[in-house]
Amino acid sequence: MAYSKIQFQPGINREGTAYDNEGGWFDGNLIRFRNGHVEKFGGWEKLGSNTFLSTGRALHNWMSLGSNLYLGLGATWKYYIKEGDDYNDVTPIRATTTNGITFAATDGSSTITATDSAHGCVVNDFVTISGAVSLGGLVTAAVLNQEYQIISVPTTSTYTFTAKDTDGDTVTANASDSGNGGSGVDGAYQINVGLDVYVPSAGFGSGLWGSGTFGSTSSISATGQLRLWTHDNFGENLIINPRGGGIYRWKQDDGISTRAVELSGITGANLVPTFGLQVITSEVDRHLIVLGADPISGSARSGTVDPMLIAFSDQENELEFEPLITNTSGSLRLSSGSKIIGAVKSRQEIVVFTDTSVYSMQFVGPPFTFAINLINEATGLIGPKAAVTGDAGIYFMSYGSFYLYNGSVQKLPCSVLDYVFSDINDGQAYKIHAFTNSENSEVGWFYPSSSATEIDRYVIYNTQEQVWYYGNLERHAWLDSGVENFPQATNNNYVYQHEIGYNDDGSAMTNVYVESSDFDIGEGNQFSSISSIIPDIRFLQDDNSGTVNIVTKMRNYPGESLTTKATSEISSSTTKANIRARGRQAVVRFESNDDQSGLGNVSLGWRVGSTRFDVKTDGRR
Repeated sequence: MAYSKIQFQPGINREGTAYDNEGGWFDGNLIRFRNGHVEKFGGWEKLGSNTFLSTGRALHNWMSLGSNLYLGLGATWKYYIKEGDDYNDVTPIRATTTNGITFAATDGSSTITATDSAHGCVVNDFVTISGAVSLGGLVTAAVLNQEYQIISVPTTSTYTFTAKDTDGDTVTANASDSGNGGSGVDGAYQINVGLDVYVPSAGFGSGLWGSGTFGSTSSISATGQLRLWTHDNFGENLIINPRGGGIYRWKQDDGISTRAVELSGITGANLVPTFGLQVITSEVDRHLIVLGADPISGSARSGTVDPMLIAFSDQENELEFEPLITNTSGSLRLSSGSKIIGAVKSRQEIVVFTDTSVYSMQFVGPPFTFAINLINEATGLIGPKAAVTGDAGIYFMSYGSFYLYNGSVQKLPCSVLDYVFSDINDGQAYKIHAFTNSENSEVGWFYPSSSATEIDRYVIYNTQEQVWYYGNLERHAWLDSGVENFPQATNNNYVYQHEIGYNDDGSAMTNVYVESSDFDIGEGNQFSSISSIIPDIRFLQDDNSGTVNIVTKMRNYPGESLTTKATSEISSSTTKANIRARGRQAVVRFESNDDQSGLGNVSLGWRVGSTRFDVKTDGRR
């Protein structure tokens, strides 16, 4: 016997061919690398049983002075603050109608048509109705006086919704439902919802920067565009902003059941921006910063986003934005690029990204308050959520490359670069979400693949191992551990906790594998046979149970298709697996046995060491 030890270099490498990358890993899913060894991802489970509506694209958690733990969640349709297991709807109110709504129902139909000459609604908006009386039949006052989601907007003065009872069951009108709901019907309209898709031809960046007169602003709106949120604390309170929309504040002292209100409408507010692309708090010096704010025009704000303008409040006062010699309010306008894409807080500075450039914004005190320095003029940010602060600086994704900013901008060498960027749906790049998993020294990006309109994949850079890997996982927003003990992420109307066990919310984690590049058997000049495998696999659960498959594939030439020669089921007690495989090149694949139910265990974790093969040389033919 001549056992050959097979030990591969850590990380996935797709920059060359499978044969060119001999001695490395070529493909994988739901795996990571630790101390040079490949292992299965940690698992996840739901954070509570309650759900939220639509797609959750932003998470932010904090703790009040009274030790209340809050989780802010910005979704396509609403904004929530989670406390305990409850998602509390704090979505701001856009407009109210008093004694001005009437209804019409049709016998045999559950669709109610509401008439309000100034409703301003779009499809999927929410309205809370009060003060209505019965239409005369099954559509009672209790049916009408609820929150409804709008299903169509036939005209500027009408909209429709589906009648329901207080249990949420559909109500069908009868012939007696001939009334109009009375003369005292009120409606509270929440801010317009956004879309779940990015529309390149409208909203953000539509039209050319500089079109029109010098200094003219671009028309950017939150309505009819992909809904993205930013949020940050100003003390115990939360400042929230739907990209391209208004600036709102949720006040902790007012209680979890109160809604956020427009910052510019609060008593004492002075020239607060009414629109913005992002909000961020400069924590050391206590300024509220609005990126892509609407400029001051005379004694008011213009009401139109300037995509290159940064406005900041007075120190310790988020309501004061008028620049005076007695305060530190002011504004800055960037010059390189066409629009601000996003900004990230780092140590002693805020890094601002346009579509073409990187800026450093630092507090310098009066009279200028903030200094802005152009760091790089050849690299922009691919999407508003595509940058994140990690252990060595700010990691971000640009167009075709990954970068690190730590005083200067450096391109990150990436062994899966072509594979990832040839697989991104560029039309939905605004959905890309950068994340950190600090306990595992990981920085990553969730992104929509070329065949998908929604996030379905990830790519990770391990900062300690300095290697890359990727896989399939649908997560729309991520929050690293810190305030909470585990990372959190959104998907399927739930928040999930990650790095818990090794299963998928109580079920087996499927399609977990790592596959090597081709490696020569012997010198590759002659055919060789593999007759047995001595596995080196460590099972990570307490009882050391479970199985992993080792799949052996062979081919004779790099251009040939791989042929599976053997699949060996390996447990903790397996000392040797006998196989029959012959060829010039071999590929080895480690994969989880997806069904561990027979063992009473779906939480299977494993790590691969140095597997050995019994190799015998046959000849040249």
